[in-house]
Amino acid sequence: MGCFSVFWGKKNSRSQIVQHDQDIPITGAVTIYSSKELRKATRNFCPGNKLGQGSFGHVYLGKLKNGEKVAIKVLSSESRQGTKEFLNELSVISNITHHNLVKLHGCCVDGGQKMLVYNYVENNSLAQTLFGNSRSGIVFDWRTRVKICIGVANGLTYLHEEVRPPIVHRDIKASNILLDRNLSPKIADFGLAKFFPGNMTHISTRVAGTLGYLAPEYAIRGQLTKKADVYSFGVLLLEIVSGRCHTDPRLPLDEQFLLEKVWTLYESGDLDSIIDRTLKRDFDTEEARRLLKIGLMCTQDSPKIRPSMSMVAKMLKGDCAVGDKIMRPGLITDVMDLKVRTVEPVQFSLSPSMSPALSNSLLSTVAVAGSTVVEESL
Repeated sequence: MGCFSVFWGKKNSRSQIVQHDQDIPITGAVTIYSSKELRKATRNFCPGNKLGQGSFGHVYLGKLKNGEKVAIKVLSSESRQGTKEFLNELSVISNITHHNLVKLHGCCVDGGQKMLVYNYVENNSLAQTLFGNSRSGIVFDWRTRVKICIGVANGLTYLHEEVRPPIVHRDIKASNILLDRNLSPKIADFGLAKFFPGNMTHISTRVAGTLGYLAPEYAIRGQLTKKADVYSFGVLLLEIVSGRCHTDPRLPLDEQFLLEKVWTLYESGDLDSIIDRTLKRDFDTEEARRLLKIGLMCTQDSPKIRPSMSMVAKMLKGDCAVGDKIMRPGLITDVMDLKVRTVEPVQFSLSPSMSPALSNSLLSTVAVAGSTVVEESL
């Protein structure tokens, strides 16, 4: 771990965090908190205050002395990525504001402890509320789902087309979409985000993200563009319409992988059968089909023919037509091409009765729902 120094005057003033002589200025309205303050806010990080956890640490509900509720992300001291992700998240999100992005209040660097303080988003993540045991009692009716899809698309449009330089999130997935009290979506977790120079066709970089949401050209060749986020959004869109996770190893083999299943149903003209049955008939069938087609367009094999996020947002709102020319989506066909190491344990499973053809198809060799991965440096 690198050694940190934090320089500040008053709270909410300009501050800098220094690591190995590398200055990362925080110029937004970012408060520097003490660890004592945050321990008190979370009742000493009481397990009952824990909101969730990810590859790089835990998130706790905190209540500041002014009564405001916040979400406090505590980075694990054991994570090799912790320091880098912490600095990256600060540098990316401290100066951007959008109603579909989480708001960063401040940070704490106290000895080896590193924490980020965000506004508290009441209804947790989409993964926990839509796919989880749903003790939340939240009803995801059709209009709510469409609102969530449009909100995430608007947030990504802002990152890709309005921020300078543009930002590629690199880890768009259901667990990184938080829902506020009105079930409006907030894109969270910018630890893997990258600035994208406007004059570049792509960036060659290590692979980072979540298996199942990774665009093939990025997962296999490390070629990153904004279209990698478009691909991830496409998978998310299919999940929201179908009400199921991108990978479900409990299902029969030919049903396990959502993108593969949706493509098969599209070819056979039976997209209606993948729409979430809990909706009963309380939805617009034609609109649901349209959203599934947009999801397939976002996951096209060639990044060049995937739409931009602003175009996706227009299609979702019905402001422009959805084309009929949709080709087979991009699927990672050989897991050996993924030179990855896992941040969290990942299991690769092969069915004993699986034929060679099936074992090489799609992602059928992978049982890794939600596992974050980064590529080993060569």
